[in-house]
Amino acid sequence: MSHRIAVCYGAPTDPSAFDEHYRTVHIPLTLEVPGLQEFTWAKCASLDESAPPYYAVAHLSFDTEEALQHALTSPEMKKAGRDVRNFATGSVTMYVEHLEQS
Repeated sequence: MSHRIAVCYGAPTDPSAFDEHYRTVHIPLTLEVPGLQEFTWAKCASLDESAPPYYAVAHLSFDTEEALQHALTSPEMKKAGRDVRNFATGSVTMYVEHLEQS
């Protein structure tokens, strides 16, 4: 089983400023998080062409629960967390996912 953090970003007031900061500042900070095995992010679109509930969603993947817990308390995660207020002008929802094998 793998474990990941999902970060869901609401619509920013300035999408191009969000994108620029996210790519040039926030992603490099996130990639420094210890134990991080994979990082992905994507912009959202609804299937029915209505406004999606989120502008973008990021996933930070870890091999074990222990690695996830260590990452959550690391100085690198705290630094990345503090950076969120610098670009995320919409809402931010975060949660942990424990992926099951089928």
